Amino acid sequence: MDSDGPAPSFTELVRIADCLLEESGEDEDALVRRLQVLPGPVLSELLVSDLLNAWQVFYYFFRNAPDELVRERLELEPASSLEHGVEIDEIELLNRVFRIKKGIPEIVVTDGKEPLKTFFGPSAVDDSLSYIESTL
Repeated sequence: MDSDGPAPSFTELVRIADCLLEESGEDEDALVRRLQVLPGPVLSELLVSDLLNAWQVFYYFFRNAPDELVRERLELEPASSLEHGVEIDEIELLNRVFRIKKGIPEIVVTDGKEPLKTFFGPSAVDDSLSYIESTL
């Protein structure tokens, strides 16, 4: 993500988020298209703000629609929670956590206490599932 330029004021960010959400309605792909054209500083701030939820940010980065339970869990968390990480699911005794670290989206597989492996990029969701399946 490009982060050159000044960060927008919170008032500006609220106005932009309201506009984006109103224009895209319930259409995640429309929201993604609108987010993609935002200036870097605006996008960076929005993706870790209380103005979007974790599901919207997850879909923005991965274009992956997980099962309904995972989606609901992410919808209930503000995007600001992603700086610390949001557990998206538990498979056997392993957890998958979605977080944003230094502007980079990650899927982290943990044993509930310690991170075991971290995945990056558009295939992170599928790669983390493959990793879990290979360890079972």
